[in-house]
Amino acid sequence: MTSSPERLPDLDRPAAHHHGFGELEHPALAGVEIEVHGLDTIPQDERVKKPRDLFWPWFGANVNVLGLSFGTFLLSFGIAYWQGLIVGIIGGILSFVFVGLVAIGSKRSSAPTMVTSRSVFGVNGNRLVSLFSWMLAVGWETILTTLAVLAAYTILEKIGLHNQTATEAVSLVIVAGAVVLTGVYGYQIVMRMEYWISIVTGALSIVFIALTFSHIHPHALGGMKTGGAPLVIGAFCFIMVGFGLGWTNTAGDYSRYLPRRSSGTAVATWTTLGASIPCTVMLIFGVLLAGSSPSLNSAIAVNPIGAFASILPTWFLIPFLFVAETGLIATAVLEIYSSGLSLLAVGLPVPRYVAASLDGLVMVAGSIYIIFFAQNFIGPFEAFLTTTGVPITVWCGMFLADLLLRKKGYVERDLYTARGRYGSVRWPSIALLILGTVIGWGLITNNTVGWLDWQGYLLGPFGLGGVHGEWAYSDLGVVIGLVVGFLGYFTYGARTVRAEEAIPVEAAPTPV
Repeated sequence: MTSSPERLPDLDRPAAHHHGFGELEHPALAGVEIEVHGLDTIPQDERVKKPRDLFWPWFGANVNVLGLSFGTFLLSFGIAYWQGLIVGIIGGILSFVFVGLVAIGSKRSSAPTMVTSRSVFGVNGNRLVSLFSWMLAVGWETILTTLAVLAAYTILEKIGLHNQTATEAVSLVIVAGAVVLTGVYGYQIVMRMEYWISIVTGALSIVFIALTFSHIHPHALGGMKTGGAPLVIGAFCFIMVGFGLGWTNTAGDYSRYLPRRSSGTAVATWTTLGASIPCTVMLIFGVLLAGSSPSLNSAIAVNPIGAFASILPTWFLIPFLFVAETGLIATAVLEIYSSGLSLLAVGLPVPRYVAASLDGLVMVAGSIYIIFFAQNFIGPFEAFLTTTGVPITVWCGMFLADLLLRKKGYVERDLYTARGRYGSVRWPSIALLILGTVIGWGLITNNTVGWLDWQGYLLGPFGLGGVHGEWAYSDLGVVIGLVVGFLGYFTYGARTVRAEEAIPVEAAPTPV
């Protein structure tokens, strides 16, 4: 048994009333209050749902048209369609297994992922990880908002609206407003919205597949050249980061609302199923479409969502616009909710809803730059995923090793004080994170973004042909970082965890 943490300052643990997960009403915002919980642990009386309820937010966040575009992203590595299907299915599902496993940690701690992670890095040491987590989440928000705006213009242009600047500006206001407002309101409205988006968008996505199935051409697919092992591994690593591993740093922000007695296996299973089912279906169809049409494949690289409008009948353009926009907004909503929590974990002394609002401002600024000034999308997108993905995969390996080593639950109050059993800064963990990141960055390249030319510095010394060799685009650093983090922490962390769990709960100091 673990004890509940002492009362924290108002910013972390407000005393205001907060409705539980099961108290939602109609219509859209009736009975929904702005969530007052920040980094604090969720009280027992608010942890009332079951693991199967995790299916809906993860399904809603991943049943979007962007999954189709990953078919083009995979084939851009120079592999055949059947190789893309294999690495996409295996890598995608496996990556979401990691998300499910990380979610178990917050079920045990009843705290956000970036608070639970303090058991690995210390209460203050974890601020570094939280910074990476915030960068990844706010980056995804920006990308998703940008995609929604670009898709809106492309689709609306086909039905007669040709003023690009005005259409994109209005679309940005609507999309960003929906994302930020939902993020500000927080947990209740997020869960409600994801449920309905799962159902409606899922159904319309099936219609989209039925309408475009005739654009799959087996002859074109059969003529694709097979890629070598380095290219296949690169595609595998990319899909791991692009799908599941990019979610691991936020995986427990919803499972923290589950009762502590909930089955960890059920938490991992429902999370994995909810996220992987829509992604896998969309990816398979996306690979087949992209491999069947070089022109569509090229168009997706420029406009990953709007390009699909070119193969749709006119009457379905408005429903497709709805599918595209709601799916991307649903994904961005989960990101902005968690990015706000990550920003608080960095140390920003504001309420959660203020942090979400600040994230929204960064998101809008980034979207404006990409929409109105950037010339290409896929290159910077891949560079962003791999560069930020490396430290997060190292962290993920360390977090999972710590979770596996623990035989007892987290002592909640010690997650909130540097004087507790988890300490202030765990320098061995910081050193391992830095080491894994340095190794990982040395084994990836991003030649489409000039200021990342310094990456890949270990490809030569490791005998992999240097930054222009056949392994240059394999993104080995992503997988290597995960392995280094897991094995490194599992090796030295066992003694630390045993010593922590030997300390009686009553002996822990009271937070200050």
